[in-house]
Amino acid sequence: MNLKKHITNVRALQFFQIFRFGVLLLISIVFTKSDLGIGQIGVYETFLLIAGAVSFFWIGGMLQSLLGIFENNETFGNEKNSPLLFNTFVLFTFFSVLAAIIVYLLQPLIADLFSISGGEIPYMKILFMYIVVSDPVNLIEYIYLLKNKSLSIILYGTITFTLQLFAVTLPILLGFDLGYGLYGLVFINIIRFVWLIIIILKYSRIQFSFGYIKEYMILSIPLIMSILISGSAQYVDGFIISYKFDEATFAVFRYGARELPFIVLLLYAFGNAMTSKFSDTNNLNQASKELKDGTKRLMHYLYPASILIILLSKYLYPIVFSPQFADSAIIFNIYLLIIVTRFVFSRVILIGLKKTKVLFYSSLVEIVINVALSLIFIQFWGIVGVAYATVISYIFEKAILVLVLSKKHKIKLSNYLDINIYLMYSTLLIVAFVISLFL
Repeated sequence: MNLKKHITNVRALQFFQIFRFGVLLLISIVFTKSDLGIGQIGVYETFLLIAGAVSFFWIGGMLQSLLGIFENNETFGNEKNSPLLFNTFVLFTFFSVLAAIIVYLLQPLIADLFSISGGEIPYMKILFMYIVVSDPVNLIEYIYLLKNKSLSIILYGTITFTLQLFAVTLPILLGFDLGYGLYGLVFINIIRFVWLIIIILKYSRIQFSFGYIKEYMILSIPLIMSILISGSAQYVDGFIISYKFDEATFAVFRYGARELPFIVLLLYAFGNAMTSKFSDTNNLNQASKELKDGTKRLMHYLYPASILIILLSKYLYPIVFSPQFADSAIIFNIYLLIIVTRFVFSRVILIGLKKTKVLFYSSLVEIVINVALSLIFIQFWGIVGVAYATVISYIFEKAILVLVLSKKHKIKLSNYLDINIYLMYSTLLIVAFVISLFL
C-alpha cells in the first residue's frame, strides 16, 4: 500500500489539529491527577489564556491570508524559493515580540482583568519567552501544507507534541514546581522555532521585501479584524450574562456555551487546507468540486455525531460534570446548532480569491446582531436567549457571505455544497434538538 497516496494534506492537517488537542487535554488531565493544587492549575490555564488572548486574532488572520496569497501574489508571482516565506516569518516574529512587550507593559491592567492578586502576572518572564517563540511556529504546519508535504505535517506534529506532553508533565509528576513545567513548554517551542528557521532557509530566499509586506498586510488586516470581532462575541455574551445574573448562572452558561472541539478542529483544518486551492482563478471549478465532495464526506460523519450528542447531552452533563450543571446541556445543544454554518465554506473561497474586506463587514454585522438579539432575548428566555442569539448571528453572517459569492462572484452555493444532503442532515439535527427539549 502506498501510504503517501492516502495521506492527503487535508487528512494530515486534521490529524495535526486533533493530535494537538489530545495532547493539551492529556496535560490538563495529568495536572488534575498530580499534586498540583487547583490554584496552580488555574495559574497554568491563565498563562495559556493570556498568551492566546494577545495573539489568536493576528495569527489566525495572517495564516489565512498566507494561504490565499502564497500562489497568487503580485510581488513574487510563482517565483521558486521566493523571499515570501522569509518575509512572512519576519512579520510573525515582529508581532510576537510586540505582543510579549504589550503584555509586559500592561501587566497590572491584565492582572486586574484576570483577577490576579498583587498586580503581577505569575511567571511573567516565562510567559514573555513563551509568546515570543510560540507564536511564529504556527507557520510550520502551513508551510508544509503549501509545499504539499503531508507526511511532514504528521511527523512534525507527532514528534513535537509528544515531546511537549513529557516536557510539561514530567517535572510536575516528579514533584517540581509548576514553573519547571512551563520552562518545559518554552523549551519545546524553542525546538519548534529552530525547526521553523530550518524550513524557512530550505524553502525561501533571505531578502526583505517591503512591497510584499505591504501587499500581505493589506490582505491580512480585514481578516485580523474579522477574527478579533468574531472572537470577542463570547466575551460579550459572558459580560451580558454576568451583568444580568449571579456567578452561579454565569458558570452554568459558560459550561454549556461551547461547540464540540473535535468537530470544529476537523472543519477548521479542512477549510484551511482548501483555501490555497481557490487562489488560482483558473482552477475555481475543480476547487469548488473538491470542496463540495470533501464537505459531503465530513457531513456523513460529523452530523450523525452531533445528532447523537444532542440526544444524550442531558444525561451526560450531570455525569461528566455534576448535577449542578444539568441546565448547561440545553445551552450546549443550542451551540451545537452552529454546525449548520460550519459546513458552508464561503469564507474559504473569499480568502482564496483575496476578497477579505467583506469578511470584516460580515463579522461586524454578526456582532451587532448578536448583541442586539442577546439584549432582547435575555428578557424573555434568560441565558437560553443569549445562546439562541449567537446561533442566529452566525447564520446571518454566513448568509451574507453566500450572497456576496453568488451575486458578485457568480459562485453559487450549489457549486461548493451538496444542498440536498446538507438540508437533510440539518433538518435531522433540528428535529433531534426539538426532541431533546422534551426529553
